[in-house]
Amino acid sequence: MARLQGKVVIVTGGAQGIGEGIATRLAREGAHVAVADLNGDKARSVAETLNRSGGSAIGVAVDVAERAQVQAAIAQTVQSFGRLDIIFNNAGFNKPLPFLEVDEANFNAILRVNAWGVMVCTQEAAKQMIAQGQGGKIINTASIAGRQGYAEFAPYCASKASVISLTQAAAREFAKHKITVNAFAPGVVVTPLWDGLEQDMIDKGVIKEKGEFIESFSSSILMGYPSRPSDMAGVAAFLASPDSDYITGQVIMADGGMVLV
Repeated sequence: MARLQGKVVIVTGGAQGIGEGIATRLAREGAHVAVADLNGDKARSVAETLNRSGGSAIGVAVDVAERAQVQAAIAQTVQSFGRLDIIFNNAGFNKPLPFLEVDEANFNAILRVNAWGVMVCTQEAAKQMIAQGQGGKIINTASIAGRQGYAEFAPYCASKASVISLTQAAAREFAKHKITVNAFAPGVVVTPLWDGLEQDMIDKGVIKEKGEFIESFSSSILMGYPSRPSDMAGVAAFLASPDSDYITGQVIMADGGMVLV
């Protein structure tokens, strides 16, 4: 299958977890992939792995909330592959605090990356796509946390609700340029982000041992088990492919049936 043959894609947060899974799937489907991550060494390592497997990839260091760095990452991608067709705004993080302990620093740090970073990357990618004049696709990683609030990580929920609103707003803005903007919303995904989240909950005494938090969250998954990054790769590839050309402004729930909307 090569639905994305020759397409040029940037995947932010592409050095691990969901982002790495997306980058791997898109490379397998024929795309040229820029693996963009705050950790440039890991991004380049993932790109090297994709290249050894017959893919076409580069690794790029970028802080998605710094416009100059985003502009540089897009320029490097265009210099390497000639254009930009698709961007996955996937980079994000969480640092849970009990609701009454959330402070300005915690709230702003999470919103800076998860919401402002999506805004900046969307703006800069759209500028490049508009200049090319052939449309494009912008795809955001939302979350079940953008559909309902969780007391354990309120700022993260706020950031992912922002992602959903930005997806809808950008879809309205860029439709005239034949740029579609969509999102997918994972639920519980076994990734380093979730491992770190669970460790934070242990450190704060919210849970006692590893596995307890993910098990409690997973109990509401209709499919009966938490997902892995490979489970997100299919919906990501669909949204990146021509199969989704008539879809824009939508959020596809990819949570195994945790949140029914």
